[in-house]
Amino acid sequence: MTVLTVVIGAVLFVAGWGIGYLFSKNYIDKKLSIAKKNAEDIIEAAKRQAEEVKKNSQIEAREEAQRIREEAEEEARRTKKELKEQEERLIRKEENLSKKEENLERKEVEIEQLKKHLEHEKQKIEEDKNKAQKMLSEIAELTPEQAREVILDEAKKEYNLELAKMYKELKDSYEEDAKKYAKWVISTAIQRYAADYTAELTIDTVSLPSEDMKGRIIGREGRNIRAFEKLTGTDLIIDDTPEVVTISCTNPLRREVARLTLEKLVADGRIHPARIEEMYEKAKEEIESAIKEAGQDAVLRVGVSGLHSELVSLLGRLKFRTSYGQNVLQHSIEVAHLAALMASELDLNVRKVKRAALLHDIGKAVDHEVEGSHAIIGGELAKRYKEKPDIVNMIQCHHGEVEPLSPEAVIVAAADAISASRPGARRETLEMYIKRIEKLEEIASSFDHVEKAYAIQAGREVRIIVEADKVDDAMADKLAYDVAKKIEEEVDYPGQLKVTVIREKRSVAYAK
Repeated sequence: MTVLTVVIGAVLFVAGWGIGYLFSKNYIDKKLSIAKKNAEDIIEAAKRQAEEVKKNSQIEAREEAQRIREEAEEEARRTKKELKEQEERLIRKEENLSKKEENLERKEVEIEQLKKHLEHEKQKIEEDKNKAQKMLSEIAELTPEQAREVILDEAKKEYNLELAKMYKELKDSYEEDAKKYAKWVISTAIQRYAADYTAELTIDTVSLPSEDMKGRIIGREGRNIRAFEKLTGTDLIIDDTPEVVTISCTNPLRREVARLTLEKLVADGRIHPARIEEMYEKAKEEIESAIKEAGQDAVLRVGVSGLHSELVSLLGRLKFRTSYGQNVLQHSIEVAHLAALMASELDLNVRKVKRAALLHDIGKAVDHEVEGSHAIIGGELAKRYKEKPDIVNMIQCHHGEVEPLSPEAVIVAAADAISASRPGARRETLEMYIKRIEKLEEIASSFDHVEKAYAIQAGREVRIIVEADKVDDAMADKLAYDVAKKIEEEVDYPGQLKVTVIREKRSVAYAK
């Protein structure tokens, strides 16, 4: 029993051990499986964590790289900006250096010029010194009066430049505003009064009813034409022009009387010396009546009242008087209107200005009968017929022969010049024109340091070329003024005359 028991126990033991071994192997396998699964889970989790860490690291690395790149770019921009500023500073320094170099060169040129100028002045002083010594030697042999004249001449030459500079300063300070206002007043007056002008001719024509009338006008052996020309003081021209004869005379009054006389003779048909004289007297009466009407019409057109009847008649005679081809009565009416317009702009006495302007050429009605200037004669006529002294002065001073005593007198003279200088208003003979041109050039050439003088633009301008090394700007201005004043005193001319002084220095060299 014991052995059996032992055997059974051993068998049970082996069986138990086998069962235990099986159970434990299954357990272990299960545990291993679980552990393997856990290990795999851990590995997977580690992989995921490592992946996340890797992604985070990459993101952080990219961010860090971006930050580093931005810092690098910022640093590059800052460096570039600093380099640009340094470059600009260098450029400015170069420019400043260039300017300084140019200034130095210019100063060197100026110093060189100054040296030359000083050398020139030194030579001039030496020449003046020698001249003064020579003059002193000459003065020692002169009388006191002669020495005084020499010294005064030298003082005049010495201070002439200073006077010219003072004149230029005064002229520049007043001339610009004065010119602007004067031009405005004159242009306004001309625009508000713009009359048409037709120059007077020296001939009239008379139409004939037939060619036979020419023979009757000539008369037997020319007695009729001789009687007509002697009585009327005109020339009767009978040529091949059909049914027309021409009356020629420079005196418009005589020419008009002759025209009326011839028209009456042609209309009457009876032509002989006695009939010519009879018709001539009738024509003179008609002209006298026309003269009175013309004078009264002029007074009414201008609006002047209280004129003496003799002055009105003298005004009417101006209808048959011309000056350089310009009708004097029409000229007087226009001067009155222009002067009145300018006087109103300047707040002057319009009534006096109109009266004096209408009468300013009244002397031309009798200047062929009385010796003297028509302005002076006109003033005397006005004084004779009880015109006031200020009116007399305005008449007498309109050509500068008498000093004006009022602004109104200057206005009358200005209006006269404007009317006379209108294009086409006046004409002159070729001989008078040439004489005036020659006189203008002669006056301009009479001054010191004038090389050449030319009258241009039909005598409306004088151009003077002076020695540039002896005349400066101030002296040129004074020379222009002096020439203009001398022309005003010595030359009669219509309108305004311009004096231009030209000083020019040319230096020429040739490179070979």
